[in-house]
Amino acid sequence: MMAAHSYYSLRYGTLSPQRIVDTAVLLGYKAIALTDIHNTSAVPDFVACCRKSGIKALAGMEFRADGRWLYTLLAASNAGMHEINAFASACHLSHTPYPPRPGTLSHVFTLYPLRGISPENLQENEYIALQPHEVQSLFSSPFRSRSSRLILWHTVTFDGKEGFELHKILRAIDLNTLISKVRPFDLADPSQVFLSSDDLLNTCSAFPSVIRNTERLIERCTFDPDLASPKNKKTFTGNAYDDKVLLEKLALDGMRYRYGAHDSTALRRVQHELEIIDKLRFSSYFLITWDIIRYSLSRGFYHVGRGSGANSVVAYCLRITDVDPIGLNLYFERFINPKRTSPPDFDIDYSWKERDEVIDYIFKRYGHAHTALLGAMSTFKGRSIIRELGKVYGLPKSDIDRLVHQPESLLAKDSVAAHIERVGARMKNFPNLRSIHAGGILISEVPITCYTALDMPPKGFPTTQWDMYVAETIGFEKLDILSQRGIGHIQECVAIIRETHGLSVDVHRVDEFKVDPLVKQKLKEAQTIGCFYIESPAMRQLLTKLKCDDYLTLVAASSIIRPGVARSGMMREYISRFHNPGGFQYLHPIMEEQLKETYGVMVYQEDVLKVCHHFAGLDLADADVLRRAMSGKFRSRAEFQRIVDKFFLHCNARGYPDTVTQEVWRQIESFAGYSFSKAHSASYAVESFQSLYLKSYYPKEFMTAVINNFGGYYHSWVYFNEARRLGAHIAVPCVNRSYYKTRLLEETIYMGFIHIQGLEERVGKGIVANRELYGPYAGLQDFLGRVAAGVEQVVLLVRVGALRFTGMQKAALLWNVHLYFGRARPLSHLRSLFNMPVKAYTLPVLEQDALEDAYDETELLGFPVSLSWFDMLQTGYRGAVMSHNLPDFVGKKVRMAGQLVTLKYVKTVKGELMNFGCFLDYHGRFFDTIHFPDRLKYYPFRGKGVYLLLGTVVTEFGSPGLEVEKMALLPLKPDPRAAD
Repeated sequence: MMAAHSYYSLRYGTLSPQRIVDTAVLLGYKAIALTDIHNTSAVPDFVACCRKSGIKALAGMEFRADGRWLYTLLAASNAGMHEINAFASACHLSHTPYPPRPGTLSHVFTLYPLRGISPENLQENEYIALQPHEVQSLFSSPFRSRSSRLILWHTVTFDGKEGFELHKILRAIDLNTLISKVRPFDLADPSQVFLSSDDLLNTCSAFPSVIRNTERLIERCTFDPDLASPKNKKTFTGNAYDDKVLLEKLALDGMRYRYGAHDSTALRRVQHELEIIDKLRFSSYFLITWDIIRYSLSRGFYHVGRGSGANSVVAYCLRITDVDPIGLNLYFERFINPKRTSPPDFDIDYSWKERDEVIDYIFKRYGHAHTALLGAMSTFKGRSIIRELGKVYGLPKSDIDRLVHQPESLLAKDSVAAHIERVGARMKNFPNLRSIHAGGILISEVPITCYTALDMPPKGFPTTQWDMYVAETIGFEKLDILSQRGIGHIQECVAIIRETHGLSVDVHRVDEFKVDPLVKQKLKEAQTIGCFYIESPAMRQLLTKLKCDDYLTLVAASSIIRPGVARSGMMREYISRFHNPGGFQYLHPIMEEQLKETYGVMVYQEDVLKVCHHFAGLDLADADVLRRAMSGKFRSRAEFQRIVDKFFLHCNARGYPDTVTQEVWRQIESFAGYSFSKAHSASYAVESFQSLYLKSYYPKEFMTAVINNFGGYYHSWVYFNEARRLGAHIAVPCVNRSYYKTRLLEETIYMGFIHIQGLEERVGKGIVANRELYGPYAGLQDFLGRVAAGVEQVVLLVRVGALRFTGMQKAALLWNVHLYFGRARPLSHLRSLFNMPVKAYTLPVLEQDALEDAYDETELLGFPVSLSWFDMLQTGYRGAVMSHNLPDFVGKKVRMAGQLVTLKYVKTVKGELMNFGCFLDYHGRFFDTIHFPDRLKYYPFRGKGVYLLLGTVVTEFGSPGLEVEKMALLPLKPDPRAAD
């Protein structure tokens, strides 16, 4: 029997499942086994390949301990694969080693290495795997008289000498060592290459009974998994009828909540959807999602419902989403249609602080045996391959960097570099590591281990060993439970408002926010820093170009900002048509009929569906395949190509000019991997309005919440700057005022201890806990006696200014701190009745320079607080033009001074590198820059700081920018202490 390790034996195997099967067929095998090391990731793909090729598939798993082969478990049936997966999962989930013997597994054959067990200890269904190179040793082995328990077993890991070298490289990467230091023990035997069926049988011709045993074992294996039928939990209540009744009741109750009792349009839509949901047996999927939402609402958690399911009125009525599909005219067939075989996907966003509790509820509610996080498979690709290979070949980091960024400089003259390039090409897209999908959860009708073994990653929840593509292929539909920081800062802002003002803000009053004059003004001016999804430089430019001040325009903007639409030129076309709706011609009357709302431009995924269906005449099922492929959620290349061919065939049959067909297809193609559904964009726009409302009316509270939730587009210092611009005073951490996270106290935002680089979390939280227990710190000695912190930690607090409440200068504080730690510390850090005072010394007056504080703040907080970057410059020059003056200088050359905020790297059509920059002027206002390759080559960016910029002011649709010709990083005043 030939048994293969695929390249899913991570950093070990070198063969794809398809390659294994194709080669086995060529070599004359009627059956072949896949026994990857510690995983069953490739089993579904392997079985599918075998079925297409007409070869019998056997499958199992190889188990090892410290690199040594313990045994291989081979599934005798589908129940056997369940047992193997369950056995492996039990070890993985409990982080326990594999036992020396697996115990009784009723539907599994256990295969041991020749010297792994004594003949008399073999149990029923246990065998010895005799490898070809071991056959000769059988003449003197005790197993010669027990040949009925022997089978012929040949493991394949690579194909020939080059394959062995690739295997060796993978092992070096896995062991994080040089290739020259990989030990033979760490490698597969070089004999683990393909043998023809005849050659393999010939190796054991002296023992025909072993061959017969092997053939009988193959016959006894009846593993034949179902790779097609739906596998999600089938019912919510226990039977389909009760599911239907419950869903109908909930939907109608919800309809009255959303639309009132007498909305006939809503009633017709709800009834129509319920009919199709029941017909396609999707009721349980909706009810399970509703149940999760019900739980989270009961806990006071805020959520955002997205995904194609947001096109459903039923989902809106169940409060899964907050987007009204009728009001937005969302395309129903995007969500569900009678030809669709899989339920719509729901993406539910929670705050990053609450998501894990929701996931924990799902596991407890639906059972750990039936629930798992969806895995993901990272692959070797791009720069990561070069870096990994460079390390194992011993290249210095400088050469690796050059090979990554400037390969042409090394490839021609360096044989090692050329070899790395060749090996990298072979390794491209090899599986590298198993990880976790961003939020996918599977809830299975039968135990999940019927289909996969489970891992236990640091996240702490069982995770499948295959990814979303395999899950979909074999009949699973995931539910995405995601987290984002935007929801977190909305919730925290509401809490701060309640705490500081005693007001309860209802962030669900979105219809009021959409028409609020102040909110509309802020949106139109792109005053959106900190607001979810609309704060990036590119998005703020787009809002300015559209003069966006309404919800529907923001919904469109949230989609056309995506890279595919922008790169295709259709974003610019949309803006042009938006401002001049009568100044263009539609490509075809059908495009006008279907895309009038978006001026003939495909903006949403639904638009692709509409065009494919109405323009090209594809049925909805085929159109949805194309739409899913465009979204990166469909991996069958052959199926995709079939639909593409059908698209062009239909267009030709309808008599469309080739130029029109090609342009329509070009626009469809631009969506690849990047498009949003309209419901998705609408959900994002709702959250954007919520953020913008809070920022408009409670700016300091909002910015505090944004800072505390991290994860925004910008570094924290940008949000502190924005808070200062909005009227807040920013204070460095203070042991008597600050919390571990940032705190708003009246008009002052006190930075949290979390922002002090190098300060231990234990110390920061301990300062707050002690203060809340015993009151404010009375002085330096009181603080030192109460807080469990070493001298290094206290010095950090002194340098950052956190002990300024004492009224002492830093130099004096440092003197006294070191004096304190020079004597024996108290045995307890609790408040003491007998604290002995430290002997007082009279120090000379020590000068303190504000610039010293700024340098300390920059080192410890990441940016200066008491001064600005501009205040630290050697020059007093602040620029001839400020951000707000740019529209007055269009077409003119100007000089500006700007603090670098962020950079975007882009490659031109010629493959040259260019940059888009975002800066702050002296007054803290943003402006944008363009750096073309010919200028960037001579005037590159040189890190953070303030730059002097010379360039021409340009504008597009009213959004100004600076096309930079020259720039230089302005020098700072030296730290006064540097001369000491």
